[in-house]
Amino acid sequence: MKIGEYNVRLLDAGRFRLDGGAMFGVVPKALWEKRKAMDEKNRIYMSANLLLIENEERKILVDTGIGDKMSEKQNAIYAVDHSEYSLEKGLEKCQLKTTDITDVILTHLHFDHTGGSTFRDKNGSIKPTFPNAKYYIQSRQFAWALKPSEKDRASYFEENFIPLQEHNQLILLEEGEELFPGIELKSVDGHTVGLQMVIIHGEDKTLFYPSDLVPTAAHVSIPWIMAYDLYPLTTAEEKKMYLKMAADRDWLVFFEHDPEIHCATVQATEKGYAIKDVIDLN
Repeated sequence: MKIGEYNVRLLDAGRFRLDGGAMFGVVPKALWEKRKAMDEKNRIYMSANLLLIENEERKILVDTGIGDKMSEKQNAIYAVDHSEYSLEKGLEKCQLKTTDITDVILTHLHFDHTGGSTFRDKNGSIKPTFPNAKYYIQSRQFAWALKPSEKDRASYFEENFIPLQEHNQLILLEEGEELFPGIELKSVDGHTVGLQMVIIHGEDKTLFYPSDLVPTAAHVSIPWIMAYDLYPLTTAEEKKMYLKMAADRDWLVFFEHDPEIHCATVQATEKGYAIKDVIDLN
């Protein structure tokens, strides 16, 4: 899909599962199980839908998925599945190599968003996956990731982001800004401190990548907020603000963790916000 000067594509980096109750917080299971099927361990199917943004000068990746460095125990806990989709396979499908990526925008540093940022080489050393890229993260999120709370410390694996700093590839940003022409970053604090969302502006369309503010199409409903979120009431207010913008301006909304609906427009209804039209990015 063409948006402004950029070609925008979905890059599917794999599948995994998370607890359905944690993904939908106070929403009763009787409601969310109608939208998302669960397995015998109460886990719902999740995807790592990354965004590839290209023009003549840059090849930009938004987030890097769960990666392949986790232990067998961790892979089993999260039912990590790279049999059909992975970061490597996604790059190959786009006819790209890791050396082609010029920039990586990390929305935040949870393991399912930044695991693919580094890899373990044949000697066991952990290095940046994209050697020619700059990796961008909000400074407040980086500081939080170094000293997370008891609630969310299990989501941060330092091997996913400390090597980026050690190789002088990590760029710390201060609040929202236009990173490149037509590519704007906005930070929010409900899910985690300093999560940065991506907005790509074109003359006739705009794409909004909210990351874990709205992780799946089911989360378009304001009360459907993850138990993983640090500040749920803040998330609710942030969703109201940005979903109103998306509905009023007919933005394309990209869902990073939804294996069925990758992108859609949204609309305001009497019962709140809902999916309007499903969009195919490819």
